[in-house]
Amino acid sequence: MKAIELEKAYDPKDFEDRIYEAWRRDGLFKPQDVPGKPFTIVMPPPNVTGILHMGHALNNSLPDTIIRYQRMAGRKTLWVPGTDHAGIATQNVVERQLAREGLSRHDLGREKFLERTWQVKKKHHSVIVKQLEKIGCSCDWEHERFTMDEGLSRAVREAFVTLYERGLIYKGKYLINYCPHCGTALADDEVEYKTLEGRLYQVSYPYADGSGSISVATTRPETMFGDVAVAVNPDDERYAAVVGKKLRLPLTDREIPIIADGFVDKEFGTGMVKITPAHDPNDWECGRRHNVEAINILNPDGTLNDEVPPAYRGVQAAGARDMVAHDLEGQGYLLGSTPYVHEVGHCYRCNTIIEPYLSDQWFVRMRGMADKALKAWKDGEVTFYPRRWENTYSSWLENIRDWCISRQLWWGHRIPVWYCEDCGEMIVSRNDVTVCPKCGSSHLRQEEDVLDTWFSSWLWPFSTLGWPEDTPDLKEFFPTQTLITGYDIIFFWVARMIMASLEFTGKVPFKDVYMTGLVRDRQGRKMSKSLGNGIDPLEVVDLYGADAMKFTLAYMAAQGQDVLLDMDSFKMGSRFANKIWNASRFLLMRLEGRTKVTVEEKDLSVMDKWIFAELNHAAGKVRAALEGYRFNEASQTVYDFFWNDFCDWYIEASKHNLESNDPVVQDRAVSLLLDILEESLRLLHPFLPFITQEIYSKLPNARPHLMTAPYPEWSASREYPEARAHVAAMQDLVRRVRGIRAELGIPVDKKVHVTVKPDGGFASTGFLLGQRELLAGFINASELTIDTTGEKDVKGAVPVAGQGFECFLFVREAIDVESEMSRLRADVEKSRKALEGVLKKLGNEQFMTNAKGEAIEKENAKKAEFEEKIAKGEKNLLILGTLA
Repeated sequence: MKAIELEKAYDPKDFEDRIYEAWRRDGLFKPQDVPGKPFTIVMPPPNVTGILHMGHALNNSLPDTIIRYQRMAGRKTLWVPGTDHAGIATQNVVERQLAREGLSRHDLGREKFLERTWQVKKKHHSVIVKQLEKIGCSCDWEHERFTMDEGLSRAVREAFVTLYERGLIYKGKYLINYCPHCGTALADDEVEYKTLEGRLYQVSYPYADGSGSISVATTRPETMFGDVAVAVNPDDERYAAVVGKKLRLPLTDREIPIIADGFVDKEFGTGMVKITPAHDPNDWECGRRHNVEAINILNPDGTLNDEVPPAYRGVQAAGARDMVAHDLEGQGYLLGSTPYVHEVGHCYRCNTIIEPYLSDQWFVRMRGMADKALKAWKDGEVTFYPRRWENTYSSWLENIRDWCISRQLWWGHRIPVWYCEDCGEMIVSRNDVTVCPKCGSSHLRQEEDVLDTWFSSWLWPFSTLGWPEDTPDLKEFFPTQTLITGYDIIFFWVARMIMASLEFTGKVPFKDVYMTGLVRDRQGRKMSKSLGNGIDPLEVVDLYGADAMKFTLAYMAAQGQDVLLDMDSFKMGSRFANKIWNASRFLLMRLEGRTKVTVEEKDLSVMDKWIFAELNHAAGKVRAALEGYRFNEASQTVYDFFWNDFCDWYIEASKHNLESNDPVVQDRAVSLLLDILEESLRLLHPFLPFITQEIYSKLPNARPHLMTAPYPEWSASREYPEARAHVAAMQDLVRRVRGIRAELGIPVDKKVHVTVKPDGGFASTGFLLGQRELLAGFINASELTIDTTGEKDVKGAVPVAGQGFECFLFVREAIDVESEMSRLRADVEKSRKALEGVLKKLGNEQFMTNAKGEAIEKENAKKAEFEEKIAKGEKNLLILGTLA
């Protein structure tokens, strides 16, 4: 064999792009032609106008780890990538561009606006694809889909018309959540509630007959122009006599009745509630029960309309609030106002305050589909990881409301409904309609609204595979096996996909749902532009490499926990990649003149058997962890095996054989190291695909791609329990000796005479005797004595007890005991004085009363630190005192 030189310094920029291109060129991301049940994942499609953030990096790194593992484990794998058209978000991007040009979408018209939006989509889409490639996603790009491509558009129409034909889609005038800025309806799940400080206004409503007045409380006095009644609880004896009386609505010439309804809380405020059906969900239901008119006072842009007095028309609702309060006060209707903290709905896209708004909308009846989705979960067809998210899933489905699916946008799937201008016929069709089937007229108008973005993405697991056609892909790859996504879209996406899949295919779309945590900064805050605490995945890749980012994310992805990151977090993954690089370089440089030989099992040493057993144990543990979506456990296992077992122990143990004068010994050592390295690279590949491929390609007789190599698996024949026990005993001895050396401050380069006295029944005595030279190197012993008779003189040595043995370190040859004791006494005294100061501070009542929690916590930490230093110093003084 010839020596192979890796570059001295690990630099992922030298090979990551090159390797990814080779993977794509050779078609390695396509499903392999292998027998058995396939393993399929669909990518949660990122918004086409977005730039990938660290949450996307997490939600694509983990599936990449799974798909690479399953591919190497011999499964036929398919990872379907794609992007979402993101109706509201994308239209906002284009409208902001137009605004900078002094234009609106209406200036362009619908057709030209959509042309421009497709241009924006194309530009952003190419950026997203490059980002996914850069972080190493091994998805099959030939299966890539977009939620508005031709096939998915056909699927959306099929779903809409089918649900309409089944009586599950209907249109009606209902109160919906409305974003004045986006100009569209929102589903209940798209409203984010935030705590705001407002005011609670007490307003006097006089009786129409002049007999007095009542008082009602409201946080939005501008909505009073939509009042149609005041309600009291029917069991409230205070108001039994006034039910049915008329009130004069302040600032208007209208009269409204007092009605009785059980939803009114007798204990809140005065027990009288103004009823504004067109602008409050509870009032809407109350109005329907009492068959009273609903008066909409808002224009689509959030300004007050012609239903209000002229002075307020055209004014934004928030601005009109102060105007109305001022006029109420001026005319004697305002009894007072007080600060009031309450939860206010905001648009999840643009953060505008939501207005309840009465309008014609399309809805899906959800109860029946929700019951099917609940049953599938209860029957064990769907499992959540971690299981606690099943409570969120079931609770939402049990309390589900009908889904408002129409959006007042231009970008999206236009609702496939046409109206005949001549006879009024409504036509719901899978295909575009040009002639009215009822009267033959060609004067048709298509519904202006588009469907909610989630209406296309709830079909994603099967529409991406060709549904509604019975395609080969749909037959082979559906249902998929696993969904990996963030827990914040259980409502928006996960539950809806299960409902849609059961409704249209009769099957659940996936068996396992792994909910990732959210990526937050080190302080636990959600990453956002406003806080400036976001991390760009591409910056991480540029600085540390894709492998370092991917491995770090997996290492920190503890099931059920959020991931707390800053830029420095990725140094851990980078250090590990460096370790892999340097260890491999060390070995590959020693191939010159060596011959690769096969070492029979009967010729394996205890150390050889031990490393194979540890590798075997790691393979079994990693497989079990990945099958159970315990990514942090799997990554920690490969880390511990490669860094600790292979590098720190086995390679170190092999060095004396590598430096042997006997070429047979050298060939054997190199051959075993190559075998372990090759299998280790296979073990590591799903976690660090680029560096493992680059190193693997340098190995003698390696196949072209590590990705197609088999993943290591556990075998009972490679357990070697006796070898593991012997090496564990040696490691225990080494760690204890190293520990006492560190505690006593013995320099690393100072050699110490060590005597080991095994117990009579210590099973590893023979192994230690045979590994005396290796053991001496591990503990840096000037002389190592294995005293099996117990007769060696250990007077003047520091004892270290272990399981089945006792060690004695003759430290006088390494340190000046008296000087060290003097230093320790000084350190202990210094720590005592510092502790006295801290205790005095913590005992100061004024400090404890006035100090911030952080300051008190800091002093308590100092107290613990000084106490530990004193205890350790006194312990070491006792040890050294026996030698004086």
